[in-house]
Amino acid sequence: MGLLRRHDEVPDGRRFMMREKLASIGDDSWIEDEQGQRLYKVDGKALRVRDTFILEDLQGHEVAKIQERKLRVRDTMEVERDGQTLATVHKALVGLRDRFHIEVEGGPELKAHGNVLDHEYEIERDGETVAHVSKHWFRIRDTYGVEVRGGEDEALLLALTVALDEMSHH
Repeated sequence: MGLLRRHDEVPDGRRFMMREKLASIGDDSWIEDEQGQRLYKVDGKALRVRDTFILEDLQGHEVAKIQERKLRVRDTMEVERDGQTLATVHKALVGLRDRFHIEVEGGPELKAHGNVLDHEYEIERDGETVAHVSKHWFRIRDTYGVEVRGGEDEALLLALTVALDEMSHH
């Protein structure tokens, strides 16, 4: 497949560049491609009871809403599109490494595992990697990459990465 071979090119997908501390409440950040072209904006909504982030395309259209769910036993965030829940991210209660269980509405579940705090992890569906997050692709300080396998919903996987980033840093 080529996704995890760590070559310079991604023949089967796309690679995105994200900044550490990308998702700060009240701050806006950009998700760029490997050449530094802005593709998605992450808008951290301030003055809300729950942590909320809006992922927008270049035209300013909302492609996903990432929102913390309060009053849960474990950390939970939901990703919505057009008012419908796309996925719910749950943090595992035990374990030394970060593990997250992702329920996808109308589809197979996803799992994120690895070192989420240090941006070195994978998102898998049925044992197949659909996205890989790593700091190794970019030499820019405080930057990490998200490689999304071709044919996947890249906006959803980028929104999940924002949610995982927020959950692992709180």
